[in-house]
Amino acid sequence: MCAHNPPCPTAMAPDREAARPVAHRPEQGWSLLCNGVLVFEDTGELLPDGGIVAPHRPLALTVGSAA
Repeated sequence: MCAHNPPCPTAMAPDREAARPVAHRPEQGWSLLCNGVLVFEDTGELLPDGGIVAPHRPLALTVGSAA
């Protein structure tokens, strides 16, 4: 699907989110990458084969927590 040179990472590559966006709908909370991956604003992903990647945001630190 990707016509860039060098080509973007495939949908199954660990760095798939580095592919270039071809459609971006911030009002709906998603972007389509040139490798066919739909990336959502909550960091979840829908892969071209129908697979899903659960949201993987970094955990927020609690303010005022004692170590």
